[in-house]
Amino acid sequence: MQDVEDKMGDDIVNIVVEILKKNSQNGLTITELVSLSKLSRSAIRTALAKLEGAKNVYVRQVGMAKVYFLMGDAK
Repeated sequence: MQDVEDKMGDDIVNIVVEILKKNSQNGLTITELVSLSKLSRSAIRTALAKLEGAKNVYVRQVGMAKVYFLMGDAK
């Protein structure tokens, strides 16, 4: 059962990475990622946590929002 959950998690991470690639210029907030992916906020947050842990995303605090960039794309 854990393998199925890991696979689903990897698919969601890949979706988030693809969306961030397409929108790398300005980065995206969690709300924007939810809107573009049609996934739940919880699923997006979990995927971003995995990407943060692997140092694949850069997070910039802008006011109350966190803006996410793929590593190497942040300016």
